[in-house]
Amino acid sequence: MDVSSSNYHHPRPWDTPIESTTMPALLARGVAAHPDRTLIDFLGRKLSYQAMHAEARRFAAGLQAAGIGRGDRVGLFLPNVPIYLSAYYGAMMAGATVVNFSPLYSVDELSHQVEDSGTRLLVTVDANALYGTAQAVLEGSSLETLVVGELAGMLPTLKALGLKLFKRSAIAKPAYGKSIVRWDGMLPRSEPTPLDITPDEIALLQYTGGTTGRPKGAMLSHGNLAANAQQVDAIDPFDRNDPDIVMGALPLFHVFANTCVLNRSVVRGATIAMVPRFDAGDVLKTLSRAKVTGFPGVPTMFQALLDHPKATQTDFSSLKICISGGAPLSDPLRDKFEALSGVRLVEGYGLTESSGVVSTNPYIATRKTGTIGQPIPETRLLLLDKEDETKLAPEGEPGELAINGPQIMQGYWNLPEADAEVFIEHQGRKWLRTGDVARIDADGFIEIVDRIKDMIAVGGFKVFPSQVEDVLQTHPAIRDVLVIGVPDDYHGEVPRAYATLQPDQEAPTAEALRDWLNTRVGKHERVDQVVIRKELPVTMVGKLDRKALRAEVLG
Repeated sequence: MDVSSSNYHHPRPWDTPIESTTMPALLARGVAAHPDRTLIDFLGRKLSYQAMHAEARRFAAGLQAAGIGRGDRVGLFLPNVPIYLSAYYGAMMAGATVVNFSPLYSVDELSHQVEDSGTRLLVTVDANALYGTAQAVLEGSSLETLVVGELAGMLPTLKALGLKLFKRSAIAKPAYGKSIVRWDGMLPRSEPTPLDITPDEIALLQYTGGTTGRPKGAMLSHGNLAANAQQVDAIDPFDRNDPDIVMGALPLFHVFANTCVLNRSVVRGATIAMVPRFDAGDVLKTLSRAKVTGFPGVPTMFQALLDHPKATQTDFSSLKICISGGAPLSDPLRDKFEALSGVRLVEGYGLTESSGVVSTNPYIATRKTGTIGQPIPETRLLLLDKEDETKLAPEGEPGELAINGPQIMQGYWNLPEADAEVFIEHQGRKWLRTGDVARIDADGFIEIVDRIKDMIAVGGFKVFPSQVEDVLQTHPAIRDVLVIGVPDDYHGEVPRAYATLQPDQEAPTAEALRDWLNTRVGKHERVDQVVIRKELPVTMVGKLDRKALRAEVLG
């Protein structure tokens, strides 16, 4: 796709230079420019750039003292709390690779990814829900060390007191020792050994489903992450002298938040108004209290704000822009939110494999609803023939979207065969196949019209049908099962299971099967129904046919 200045609506030219650098270098630059500016506003507790940088450096020194550095993986199993930032940047300063883990993971899911990534040390907090899972993984895997941050120490004084007095049952009592260490115990009063980290070193393993199957670790280099943060900063048209306060409600373990909330804020010198998890009431209060100017979120968040009884009483006047990603944004939701808030809600698009962002509609210039906007600077697009990826799609026809740019991952962790499937050479460049079918109009706006992938987008989170199927398949009454995504007003999509039963087993009810399954999968993997059928569609060779089922159910 040729992006000319005449039809490019982002504020800076498409060929704006993007520096090849590292994540610690970006943070150090921000600290030097504004050391006393607030980087994190956590429920009213404010932490400066300088303070967060100092804690990250101490954590880096602690890791190095523990023998963890270049070539090692450090896992983050955290909600949105200040130590996420210290651990993230500190691990990278030590030369290690960060591995993000969802706090919603079950023991089995976390164990699999800890083993797959070779994570040696895992950082979590003393909330029972997370600590219990992490401790079980420590006991049953090759994980060596669990570092536990105490929530009460991260909160403003009154909130910390309330946590201690009224929510004791929610707080674990870790058995500290050689393999379970306090966060403070990893913060020596020494400086880390400086390392000459290069942009091509792997900074982050971010797990994703890729195109099929079990999640894979996308290898994102320092250069990839730093580029995407700069690219997202480059499309911001607002006055650089004005306050920039970003709503930190997206989970930081997710690549969308990692770039658009955390790394972009560091590049811009912004403040992150952070909440531990998304709660519509807390977010509305924070929007008003912190005078938030930008809000990246997923459609379910904006819907939840609309549905909250305090929404009409909330002061949205400080907001300049809201950005929706992670799942398709419906026209009615966009229109209702804009009418309520008086601020533009634009849709963008990205993938884990692209460090987060590929394209978005302009924040103040021309936008086209129903599209994912125009590519961000230095991002090239191709449309490949849907039947033969070695050819370009016929002129004017939709095709599989392929991407080239400085933010594109290095490949999948220890999966060269998966790399061969997802990367393709064209025009002397290496392109990432997205699995999404798109059209690109004459102005360079992209419309996603179909998807080749089987993944289900549940409120911005990716659910892999095969994993849910594998769990239900273990029930003795189940013969065959297929899981597809069905439309849902709140989540965008939810999984639904279709199953046939073994003829020689006592037949459970569909409701009983649903309840059995939903206690064994993650929150976002829970199905709305199990539909029992006499048979499921199969291909000519007898393979279960998800595509045919989807066509039958959804039309």
